[in-house]
Amino acid sequence: QVHVVESGGGLVQAGGSLRLSCTTSGIIFSSRTMGWYRQAPGKQRELVAIISSGGTPNYADSVKGRFTIARDNAKNTVYLQMNSLKPEDTAVYYCRAGSYPFDSWGQGTQVTVSS
Repeated sequence: QVHVVESGGGLVQAGGSLRLSCTTSGIIFSSRTMGWYRQAPGKQRELVAIISSGGTPNYADSVKGRFTIARDNAKNTVYLQMNSLKPEDTAVYYCRAGSYPFDSWGQGTQVTVSS
């Protein structure tokens, strides 16, 4: 059974930083593309950042230069370092393991950025 668990969310002031973690089990982590997505109230879920099995990252334009995705295959964990946070970054952040149709999602972690 696949488990995907996010952690690290919280409340932060604008300009601050947070680091999200996503730990998985039940999959061959090193072979999976991993991604962070977010969903703000009343909006569709959107891609934030992905990292390939080989470690190549890609980012949404809205977070380029501020967020960094990284993976630690030894720990089956992917991270999202978020700097220079803005109120518009407020959302539930979800971790996705793998790609459709063989993907699994976590339950999400809330990130709230106050102005």
